Amino acid sequence: MKKVLGLNFNHFRGDLFGGITAGIVALPLALAFGLQSGLGAAAGLYGAIFIAFFAALFGGTNTQISGPTAPMTAVSMVVIAGIVAANEGNLERAIPAILMVFLLAGIIQIALGFLKVGQYIRYMPYPVVSGFMTGIGVIIIITQLLPMLGYYAKEDQEYVRDFMPKAEEVLLDRILQDEAAEKILVLEDFKETVRRAADISQDEINTEASALASNNASGVLGSLRVVGRAFSNMNYINLLLGLLTIFIIYGFKRITKAVPSTLVALIVVTLIAMFFFPDYRTIGLIPSGFPTLQFSMFTEFSYATISPYIFTAASLAALGAIDSLLTSVVADNMTKTKHNPDKELVGQGIGNSIAALFGGIPGAGATIRTVVNINSGGKTKLSGMFAGLLLLVVLMVLGPLASKIPAAVLAGILVTVGIGVMDYKGLRHINQWPKSEVLVMLLVLFLTVFVGLIEAVVVGLILASILFMKTIADVIDHRTKSAPLVEFSREIPWTDEGDIISRIGNKVYIKHLDGPLFLDLHRAFRR
Repeated sequence: MKKVLGLNFNHFRGDLFGGITAGIVALPLALAFGLQSGLGAAAGLYGAIFIAFFAALFGGTNTQISGPTAPMTAVSMVVIAGIVAANEGNLERAIPAILMVFLLAGIIQIALGFLKVGQYIRYMPYPVVSGFMTGIGVIIIITQLLPMLGYYAKEDQEYVRDFMPKAEEVLLDRILQDEAAEKILVLEDFKETVRRAADISQDEINTEASALASNNASGVLGSLRVVGRAFSNMNYINLLLGLLTIFIIYGFKRITKAVPSTLVALIVVTLIAMFFFPDYRTIGLIPSGFPTLQFSMFTEFSYATISPYIFTAASLAALGAIDSLLTSVVADNMTKTKHNPDKELVGQGIGNSIAALFGGIPGAGATIRTVVNINSGGKTKLSGMFAGLLLLVVLMVLGPLASKIPAAVLAGILVTVGIGVMDYKGLRHINQWPKSEVLVMLLVLFLTVFVGLIEAVVVGLILASILFMKTIADVIDHRTKSAPLVEFSREIPWTDEGDIISRIGNKVYIKHLDGPLFLDLHRAFRR
């Protein structure tokens, strides 16, 4: 069968089955990553639909299945939390700026593809990748402790009360900012400030205090800060559902791998919760129907709001490129094919850009889903497109049912994702690594978990580059030859030099250099 619109239909049956299977695997992960990001489960599903379809259509890896992934969601979570905090904890007000940052990341990925940067991604140092991936796993596990225990800081009234004074301060400061914008001089019209402050209701103070409490308990440090309170106020039903989810995910794999264990856990534990624990906490409403374009990201665009996150968008784009192209290498090894890295970046950028336009979180090539697709018969781009279409059907038809999924189930799924994303191969062989590479890996791991993902990658790359230069300098030093002039038989004297070699050949030394001399010339000439 000939190609239609550039698509190969010769393997239609295998592509259909591979795409459907990969889509089934992607469903619970998409919901979980969306919930983890802070935008809600629906945002994860939107991202999975559009990235899977358009990254496959325009990408350069035939069997790649794309969608929200653990590293991309971890970075997205930081972006979302930062912009929400800058908008006084109001998610609705923050969404336009958040989606604009995600759109910018997609555009940067497209630019990277056109600039042919994809071919250089494979040179990313392994210690940096290892430390980063392990750090991502630790972040996911720690940040899911509170949902697993059924603890939500904004609902802990005793904890929220601690933020009442700060909430009043924030609200008063907001009044002063508004008056400054209206060119009202506070000292000349102090009564106006008092009047506006008197209009602040207790509900406003409670809402602001809840937002401050939630922000203080977010992220790794926030989760560790309140984990004691979480254990003291744990919801045993949530904990039971989360642990049961983890048990089924690992236990069902021992029975068969023909059916995705995450999907089995999702369905089984949801049914148990519906029949035996009717008061369980759900993931929230997932609207049915086709996603709508988020025009607010353009109508409410403010450069001042997103300018602090431009570098973050570039880092998000770079991380997505690395994540996707590493998966492309895995696909090449399994299918004995060769992907087009630059075209793949363009496809990923288009997918992420369109996902942002519809309110979805960004993603990248997903290794597990790609492997499932290949093992199930997927061979062409159609398989990734079918995966996206399947998720769209789920959204259109099963949205109300998906809204009944317990939040603890997705927390359990994410814990297993965090465990799985860690680089155990690198950790097992850490005693065989050079000490310098171990230092880089551990430093990147620490910075990823406790400082920031971007800072971790930047510092890791700088250290790895310095160590690489030192290694090359050592190689040059070992390959450098130094001997008296008389012993270099290939040094033939000029006619006007006469017997110069015989006279001073044992006093003059020649050093022959071999390698990139710009790295460490002072060592080459040291002796």
